[in-house]
Amino acid sequence: MANTMHKLDIQRSPVEEAGTDSSRNDFSIAYTLLRVTLGTNIALHGITRIMAGTGLFVAELSKQFQATLLPHFSVVIFGYALPWAEASIGLLVLFGVLTEWALIAGALLMALLTFGTCLRQDWNVAGLQLIYAVVYFVLIAFRRYNRFAVDRLLSK
Repeated sequence: MANTMHKLDIQRSPVEEAGTDSSRNDFSIAYTLLRVTLGTNIALHGITRIMAGTGLFVAELSKQFQATLLPHFSVVIFGYALPWAEASIGLLVLFGVLTEWALIAGALLMALLTFGTCLRQDWNVAGLQLIYAVVYFVLIAFRRYNRFAVDRLLSK
């Protein structure tokens, strides 16, 4: 008896199954818009903190983490590095430069931020950070649609 079950081929996307250039282009446009939106969001997190003065950001962060188990020096170091990391990662994602590595770095940064947020028991912010994590997942998983990016121009 022939096996009538079909195995899911995870190497082929729904667009590849459909096989239309129009569908591929639509996925590439949607991917680009999501990547640009995330990149803008993350970059401006960092840029606005840098422009306002990282010392102010670190002082506020230190207050938020006073009642946690993290040593003060680690919060200060992280606080000074975070805006620069956000600005750098965000700009790389925004323009599609080193996209794979930028997305992985962004996802790892989000995991660190979630850790800190959970230590402070700020569950509303932790929930928002899960949304960012899902967006990073989508962008990493569907990176094959990263057609409109500096990476693509450099690979030609």
